[in-house]
Amino acid sequence: MAKVGKRTKAAREAFAGKENLSVEEAVALIKANANAKFDETVEIAVNLGVDPRHADQMVRGVVGLPNGTGKTMRVAVFARGPKADEAQAAGADIVGAEDLMETIQGGTIEFDRCIATPDMMPIVGRLGKILGPRNLMPNPKVGTVTMDVKAAVEAAKGGEVQFKVEKAGVVHAGVGKASFDEAKLVENVRAFVGAVAKAKPAGAKGAYMKKVSLSSTMGPGVSVDLASATGE
Repeated sequence: MAKVGKRTKAAREAFAGKENLSVEEAVALIKANANAKFDETVEIAVNLGVDPRHADQMVRGVVGLPNGTGKTMRVAVFARGPKADEAQAAGADIVGAEDLMETIQGGTIEFDRCIATPDMMPIVGRLGKILGPRNLMPNPKVGTVTMDVKAAVEAAKGGEVQFKVEKAGVVHAGVGKASFDEAKLVENVRAFVGAVAKAKPAGAKGAYMKKVSLSSTMGPGVSVDLASATGE
């Protein structure tokens, strides 16, 4: 049996027997036990009653967290000419066209969000097998295929979070850092859950939201009362 460190043991004891907490209680518990040597991310997992293998049960969307993610987003933009200049002026980290495609094909992916103007999609389309599994493929549904490059770059840099349901029907995201004020984390959690609720697909049957859990990068998870998470 693997040896359990003191920090892990203490966190497990602090979380023992606690479930269905209010968002405020869950955030306080996680903050109190997030004592790794780095600023841990507060992560959310929402279990949904959908089967994403069916197109009419796919859940995806985007939400601007009111207090940002605390993470520096590295943004890549596929654009040419004036749109490339606009992307650079807005603060994009990497801007390119065929050259950027070749860099990605070579295995170098130094960005967390990828944006493209519509005319670049024939080039970007060739990268589907690389960008798709990493959830980096530009998509008009979440505003990353757009002519308004400036707004897309600024949104990505300003704390916008994309979400997409995984095969098991779970949506994961980071909703801030453990160093954030409790009230700011609570606000971010409710904004994220609200966005997932709004993204309910036409084909969802029965209970849509089954469970909401919060954890920190290195800590255990705790379930959150659904009514508290949705702010009802």
